[in-house]
Amino acid sequence: MIKHNVEGSFRDPSGFVFKQDDILYRQINECYKDNWEKFNQSGLCEKLIEKGWLIKHEDVSDKFDAYKVIKPEMVDFISYPYEWSFSEYKDAALLTLKIQKLALEYDISLKDATAYNIQFHKGKPVFIDTLSFEVLDETKPWVAYKQFCQHFLAPLALMSKKDIRLSSLMKNYIDGVPLDLASELLPKFGSLGIYTNIHLHAKSQKKYESVHDSKVKNVKFLKFYHTSMVESLISLVKSLKLNTKDSEWGDYYTFTNYSDESQKNKENLVKEYIEQVKPESLWDVGANNGFYSRFASNQGIKTVAFDIDPIAVEKNYLMVKNEKEENILPLIMDLTNPSPAIGWNLEERESYIQRGNANTVMALALIHHLAISNNLPFSYIAKFFSGICKNLIIEFVPKEDSQVQKLLSTREDIFPNYDIEHFELEFSKYFSVVRKENINGSARTLFLFKIL
Repeated sequence: MIKHNVEGSFRDPSGFVFKQDDILYRQINECYKDNWEKFNQSGLCEKLIEKGWLIKHEDVSDKFDAYKVIKPEMVDFISYPYEWSFSEYKDAALLTLKIQKLALEYDISLKDATAYNIQFHKGKPVFIDTLSFEVLDETKPWVAYKQFCQHFLAPLALMSKKDIRLSSLMKNYIDGVPLDLASELLPKFGSLGIYTNIHLHAKSQKKYESVHDSKVKNVKFLKFYHTSMVESLISLVKSLKLNTKDSEWGDYYTFTNYSDESQKNKENLVKEYIEQVKPESLWDVGANNGFYSRFASNQGIKTVAFDIDPIAVEKNYLMVKNEKEENILPLIMDLTNPSPAIGWNLEERESYIQRGNANTVMALALIHHLAISNNLPFSYIAKFFSGICKNLIIEFVPKEDSQVQKLLSTREDIFPNYDIEHFELEFSKYFSVVRKENINGSARTLFLFKIL
């Protein structure tokens, strides 16, 4: 049995995550024993799992030579904070704070408040790092406070007060957005909570980092003050709202060029193709608000709905919440510049392709944006899709289509090979055609490809 450590967990001396025979495990080291036993014997662990706030796990220590080994429930697709919509990010922050507040009731505290400890599982955020809990030390302030502000509060404030796209800063700063940078970008007045937790916090960092521990070691940070801080942070995060602006694709399905007949025919064809493939998992790239994604997720198919537009992804996630959907995960993704591998040795955070692929990929009303807006040849597009799926549902949109004409109205037509013949030629190098159907009342064609 070959054992592979998961690179993203190497920083924590308390333990690490590893895979063996494609099964995920978490080893708990001897140095974490006192905290682990307190966490379990206090009843906090059981309570968190009962509430659905902490990922479930099974103790499998008898199978390994270690102090403790647990087997956590698998998350279908690992996502990162720079891929979340505003409300996904906000719900992840609130869950972290609610866990800290509950932990304090058991004389326990979170020692980590990184956004990477949260994943979205069955439509909800869940905490996945079982080793982030330690016995509360009332002589110290919350050790994870700075990390919470950098990983959660600063990105959320920037998204709320400046621009929703600023969550992408988390790609550049794997340890969280520096508070001095957030302070420079955010307005200085208007919110006491932001002024205190970001502006003043940023100012005080240099001053207090130089203070020797002996000067503060006798200060009492009673549990009451810990709880008050968490409650104030909860109120602050809840107060942050998204100033939604019109986006290019946020209302895409309201302004399509489909007739009612075309729309209905396309819906029926997509449903038929999905039913024909019967995939266990599906990625919808260019999913917009997830309208077509739900043809898969409503059948119990694990679906990741990617889109470049943060407003469209926000609307998608709010539907997931309102309808309590469990099989669809909306994420922000620019297919032409997707989430890369980052961190130490480019292994701490994996690219989105490294995190797994899908049995089936769906790319509807996308090909013209890739080929014309981004100058990607069909050969490159076909090769890309062949590397991430076994089945491909893809819509070809010809030049005479009004949406393509709209793209060409502002640029020279330098695409002599943009036609269905060249499209099929390039894709035939990697795929065979299972189905090819014209969409009634339009010039568009819907293909179902199978990998060769």
